[in-house]
Amino acid sequence: MQQYSGVYDPEDLSVLGKIFDEAFAALPASMQTPENRTEIAKLVLARAPTSETELACLTNLIAAIASAA
Repeated sequence: MQQYSGVYDPEDLSVLGKIFDEAFAALPASMQTPENRTEIAKLVLARAPTSETELACLTNLIAAIASAA
């Protein structure tokens, strides 16, 4: 994934959006709050320059945390 001065190309945005959607959907309904949505978005964007594999691990981590809650 490439980043140019904080601007992402459409393909990268599509990948980030998919990862965000999967991570948010992994939360139980009771945790799908606007606040958690914002925090997950921040996590995904903060790690955007990393690889898709690392972002997928973030999604798995969020799912694991949600299942333990």
